[in-house]
Amino acid sequence: MSLNTDLSKTVSQLTAEFGEIPAVRKPVIGELTRFVQDSVNAKLPTYLNFICTHNSRRSHLSQLWAQAAAYYYGIQNVSCYSGGTEATAFNPRAVKAMEDAGFRIVMQKDGQNPIYEVRFADEAPPVIAFSKTYDDPFNHNEDFAAVMTCSHADENCPLVLGSSARIALRYDDPKAFDGTELETAKYAERVREIGREILFAFSQVKKA
Repeated sequence: MSLNTDLSKTVSQLTAEFGEIPAVRKPVIGELTRFVQDSVNAKLPTYLNFICTHNSRRSHLSQLWAQAAAYYYGIQNVSCYSGGTEATAFNPRAVKAMEDAGFRIVMQKDGQNPIYEVRFADEAPPVIAFSKTYDDPFNHNEDFAAVMTCSHADENCPLVLGSSARIALRYDDPKAFDGTELETAKYAERVREIGREILFAFSQVKKA
């Protein structure tokens, strides 16, 4: 499936870097692959909810990469969501980092918690992105995989109601570098790490 031109270039780079994924990460990435594969095999829709404490950075990055990866690899009926244990805002640094990777992002509504329209391909529907709790009515709230993208949410949210699987796919928070000279580089690094691993997860799914 054809992605945005700039995003396609990034994806080509990341797929060429699959060999750089640490072996220690492969088992948990495999859990994501298996959840998607089980849904495909059962001819059921796949629902993924990427969860972090504030639904501000890592959970959004993961959600958007997963939706793009499913499209890129032609895995049908995959719906990706994100949420937090509390709502804040999709951090503008994370927004910029995803734009730099090739996602087209347009703010639809300004405010303390802006609403964005995110496109990864002209032929695919946009993703509506804003910060929300994981159980917000906007999200699909049953028979989904709760993909925990940060240690705090994973450790402090022992039960995710409605989930049928829980996957601890944790990433370091680029927030630690906000306001430093490393900020842009570290956000880009996290975007690429998440993209590389999630693309790899979907690359292993065998289509029905």
